Amino acid sequence: MSGPNTIALSSVLVANRGEIACRVMRTAKAMGLTTVAVHSATDRDARHVREADIAVNLGGSKAADSYLQIDKVIAAAKSSGAQAIHPGYGFLSENAGFARAVEQAGLIFLGPPASAIDAMGSKSAAKSLMETAGVPLVPGYHGQAQDAGTFREAAARIGYPVLLKATAGGGGKGMKVVERDEDLAEALASAQREAQSSFGDSRMLVEKYVLKPRHVEIQVFADQHGHCLYLNERDCSIQRRHQKVVEEAPAPGLTPELRRAMGEAAVRAAQTIGYVGAGTVEFLLDARGEFFFMEMNTRLQVEHPVTEAITGLDLVAWQIRVAQGEPLPITQAQVPLNGHAIEVRLYAEDPANDFLPATGKLQVYRESTPGSGRRVDSGVIEGDEVSPFYDPMLGKLIAWGENREQARLRLLAMLDEFAIGGLRTNLAFLRRIIAHPAFADAELDTGFIPRYQADLLPAAEALPEAFWQTAAQAYWQSTPTQVREDDPHSPWAGANGLRLALPTEVDMHLGCAGETRKVRLRNAASDTPRLQGDQLTVEEDGVRTRTLAIRRDDRLFLRWQGELHMVHRVDPIAAVEASHTQHGGLSAPMNGSIVRVLVKIGQRVEAGTPLVVLEAMKMEHSVRAGQAGTVAALYCAEGEMVSEGTVLVELAPQ
Repeated sequence: MSGPNTIALSSVLVANRGEIACRVMRTAKAMGLTTVAVHSATDRDARHVREADIAVNLGGSKAADSYLQIDKVIAAAKSSGAQAIHPGYGFLSENAGFARAVEQAGLIFLGPPASAIDAMGSKSAAKSLMETAGVPLVPGYHGQAQDAGTFREAAARIGYPVLLKATAGGGGKGMKVVERDEDLAEALASAQREAQSSFGDSRMLVEKYVLKPRHVEIQVFADQHGHCLYLNERDCSIQRRHQKVVEEAPAPGLTPELRRAMGEAAVRAAQTIGYVGAGTVEFLLDARGEFFFMEMNTRLQVEHPVTEAITGLDLVAWQIRVAQGEPLPITQAQVPLNGHAIEVRLYAEDPANDFLPATGKLQVYRESTPGSGRRVDSGVIEGDEVSPFYDPMLGKLIAWGENREQARLRLLAMLDEFAIGGLRTNLAFLRRIIAHPAFADAELDTGFIPRYQADLLPAAEALPEAFWQTAAQAYWQSTPTQVREDDPHSPWAGANGLRLALPTEVDMHLGCAGETRKVRLRNAASDTPRLQGDQLTVEEDGVRTRTLAIRRDDRLFLRWQGELHMVHRVDPIAAVEASHTQHGGLSAPMNGSIVRVLVKIGQRVEAGTPLVVLEAMKMEHSVRAGQAGTVAALYCAEGEMVSEGTVLVELAPQ
């Protein structure tokens, strides 16, 4: 967007998918614009495709074959009549080549100039630029040499622990914390592969890993007339794998003076590179109130809704208006700061298994009830398939309140209302964070999750007898009644456990979360759970409560102590037979593709040795030997797609 543009837009293509595509199109439609979606073959029936006015198929399954194909995206804009392209975040949003190609095609890029993306797209170049501008930096190496020896020397000079980071990256991709010199080579190689896969650029930088920092970022916005302002700040300190999990605005405990200092520094950074549009300048903030420049994201952020919540502004609408040449509608002194907002990111992943991404069908998906101070940005609906090809984020829950505690309690209520079944998610994990006393006290830093891991990731406990009884009642009551066509009134018409002159009695074999149980149901007592629709009423000691119980074919999804459990019938004979024929070996923890096979048949390995590297949802995961032994067999090859549970390596114990 070089120079004021006076074109009146009537249509926009969103070069993205999922919740951000849906969110951008929502504002575009409200402004009267025609919306165009692009999609891969995998996403043919995705929500963002269904919500668009026009959809164009890019083909392919992986992002590299679809959403990252610049020529295909521009051709889609041309064929659909779109005048502008909004990149969302991720994919091509910070690709300067894409921004240039859009402008060269005579289209409007709803993002900053390509020159600004160039200036901040490389973390190394950005840090050098900020150093020249006098912005404090974390000690590190941001040079051009990319060999392992150079990084080893730099790490030794900086001092462990260090952080390896992709220069062209974001979202935690291509980022590794290294504690010891002997781990550096493996971590560097893995981070480079992740960076190449996600961004097409394997270059890395290394910097000191600051202990107990806060991650505070400033939302900036600039127009084509030289005006730039900051829209307050966000605290994004609660992270796992260097990916944000919880974000809030404003940052708790920030003084007006520190807010102004950080905001003005962010504006200077933006103006230095001739920035236009929405951007975010990220800082590390230490306990003494000193802040260090991390990077600038030259795009809209995932967490922009919390800024919208406390300012009452629509940042996507601002992007569209600024792209048409309009000046910013307010001055810095007029920027609102009302109340407090908190956002959590809902992922398809397994927190109990090192947050590995999860794939599968959303057999149950129910969002929180909308209302004042309650917002859900999502990109899926019930019945959708979560594939291994893209980021596993399903959506975001955002709560606003007049103060932080009101926002926190409102968000807890929203999390309690949400229901997801069919695959693993971090829903219960998010609730534990928001409910934790330390979070309530605003004890925020990037070590929050590791520090309270025992509370946030408690060890799995056996389900109590009360659960099995309740599940059996709900399963039985949700089973369709069997009726004989020749005699529908016969007492033998249904398998209801009828016994003449004796109480009705039914034995059920149920399974849930790896456990199985035989449950005996007898005559209904006054406090027996009663199922009406999808609400199960349970009465105990005179206290009546209701919980969710949803039947999907042969599966029952029952909410128990805040979590949705999937219950199924078990054939005890078949289970015994399967236990005798089960193939041993190390299996794939999720659906994905084999990036590297690191061992050969006959090779002896020690416990913890990486055997196979699997890539799923843009992240690498190593399958490691659980004990010392010899590789007896390999059942996978590099480049091969594998499903969760597929045996990859057979290891003979030493």
